[in-house]
Amino acid sequence: MSDMTLSELGDLLLECVGAPEEGMALEGEQALDTPFLEFGYDSLALLQVTSVINRKYGIVLDDDAVAEAETPRMLLRMIGVAPHAGAVR
Repeated sequence: MSDMTLSELGDLLLECVGAPEEGMALEGEQALDTPFLEFGYDSLALLQVTSVINRKYGIVLDDDAVAEAETPRMLLRMIGVAPHAGAVR
């Protein structure tokens, strides 16, 4: 699963840390470049999600790099090029 979609990322965020800020939706082209903070997701929320991504899909993401991912597009790019430890699913 190297090509995670925005929808899949949104589902994982919802599962791990809850819904985005009221009135915000992690969907559509515009959401790709909207900062995670505007959705109400901070760096701790992203680390929680990347931990689940590692466990579920075997995708290894560097914590420091994840902390630098300000938008869904940036995180999805990281996921797309990240090494795989082997899917555990």
